[in-house]
Amino acid sequence: MQPVLETYAPDGFDLWPVAETESFGFLPLSGDLSPAEVGTAVMRIAGCNDIDPDLDGDRLPRPADALDSFLHGLLTFDNLFAAGGLRVTDHSTNITFLPGCCDGLEDWRDWHQLVVDDGGGGLLGFGHDPVSPVAERCGDTIRLTVNADQSDSPVIELPVTELRHLLAGAERDLADFLALATDWASRHLPGRSAPVTAALARVLVLPAPATPPEP
Repeated sequence: MQPVLETYAPDGFDLWPVAETESFGFLPLSGDLSPAEVGTAVMRIAGCNDIDPDLDGDRLPRPADALDSFLHGLLTFDNLFAAGGLRVTDHSTNITFLPGCCDGLEDWRDWHQLVVDDGGGGLLGFGHDPVSPVAERCGDTIRLTVNADQSDSPVIELPVTELRHLLAGAERDLADFLALATDWASRHLPGRSAPVTAALARVLVLPAPATPPEP
């Protein structure tokens, strides 16, 4: 199980260094990313929230500065979004369960509902036609259906106890990524690193790490 961000090709992005990525691919988040890959992840998360303020809302207008304008949504939205989710791969069958179109990393803790369920059943849907990934608890087994819209969809099955371990590992990966991103922001976003790091922690549903004083 890996926490992943959906990516796109960063054509023309020049606000900070980023790695080359493919459109509609997935970038796993962990403590093993290069600085350029961290930059790509921060770009993608900020881009998911790069939406003009509602004229009738209480968010301030975009700043004129290009960098502050791009970060504006990330730093001002109450409810942040990051396209992606949790990717699960069964290496014995080469079946991969991917996040769906309605999935976001900010909802990754919803998977814990399947762990704490009392056995009466539980279901999480992550997308809709043409691809509808579904995670379901059936007694002591977790059933991951790659596409519930297909009767012959590939399926991954695992014990509830294994899902608990996988989620703990995913949380460690996210925490390690956040630590990297905190250091990255202090180097690449001087004067803005503290609010950016706090926003990233909110997206990942993790405690905000301690940050050094802004210069």
